[in-house]
Amino acid sequence: MNSPSLVSRSTRAVLLGACLAAAPLGMAQAQDDTTEVRFSVPPWPGVTVKTELAAQLLETLGYTPQQEQLGTTITYQALNENELDAFLAGWLPAQQGMYDKAMEKGTLVDLGNNVDGARIGFAVPRYVAEAGVTSAEDLDTPENAERFGRTVYSIETGTGMSEQLNAGVDSDTYGLGDWELSETSTPGMLGAADSAINNQEWIVFAGWTPHWMNIKYDLAYLDDPKDLWGEDGGRSDVRTLVTKEFSEAHPNATKLLDQLDFTADDQSDMIRRYDQDEMPKDEAAIAWMHDNADKVEGFLDGITTRDGEPAWPVVQKAFDL
Repeated sequence: MNSPSLVSRSTRAVLLGACLAAAPLGMAQAQDDTTEVRFSVPPWPGVTVKTELAAQLLETLGYTPQQEQLGTTITYQALNENELDAFLAGWLPAQQGMYDKAMEKGTLVDLGNNVDGARIGFAVPRYVAEAGVTSAEDLDTPENAERFGRTVYSIETGTGMSEQLNAGVDSDTYGLGDWELSETSTPGMLGAADSAINNQEWIVFAGWTPHWMNIKYDLAYLDDPKDLWGEDGGRSDVRTLVTKEFSEAHPNATKLLDQLDFTADDQSDMIRRYDQDEMPKDEAAIAWMHDNADKVEGFLDGITTRDGEPAWPVVQKAFDL
């Protein structure tokens, strides 16, 4: 039997459609009992705008979305206890340990990857790569280690990325056992990167795409032959997770969340609007929908309002798409 995480999106769509067609009257009635959709939103700009977009679509269709800013560890715990309903940022393999532990309980449904082209890994400015640092194996040579100050910059402790990087240091992968980890926050890490790049200094940090950093800075991601960041060069999935209880009570909303599907460039564009252009998250989400109306229509294929009306005409009118 295939793991839920290995089932293709097309197969999931068929299975989901079959479940909806076979749903008993009690399930349809359960959907009418509550309109609430409770999202966890870690303090990352990409998931902030993406979740806001989902929330605005759901609100237009008659639901009552709520968003709580929570870290990933708390998010998985709250999902397992049905204190949350949905999470659009299950980044794998960075969160693999938390994900596996949560999925073992049988209370969550994995709706699959919602970002195509996501990646994490060691990032350096392009001029550092052009000087010969193209692989993580190049970091700990005597000359290079000194130029990097034997420091890797990273984001908040307790995140999946932080756990992966700490595990690499603990095992002395790439000779990093005696390096310092500067773990602050995403803004703190990127502030250090910005300063270094402006001064043409060497820096290595935990980078990822989608993010505006890949638009603003000319970056290179280092080869990772020992798979510190996961298989296939740090290529990643960003999973949409909902509770089993929510998916059974809200098949229509679950189908919408299942059909949210972005490219890394899509989400980087959202992040740029929100984080760099300083647009409020609701304006950033609406601006992206205006520029990508065809994709929004695809998200709503087969979706209805809570009153049973086709969703696309309602959303099109509400947002002037």
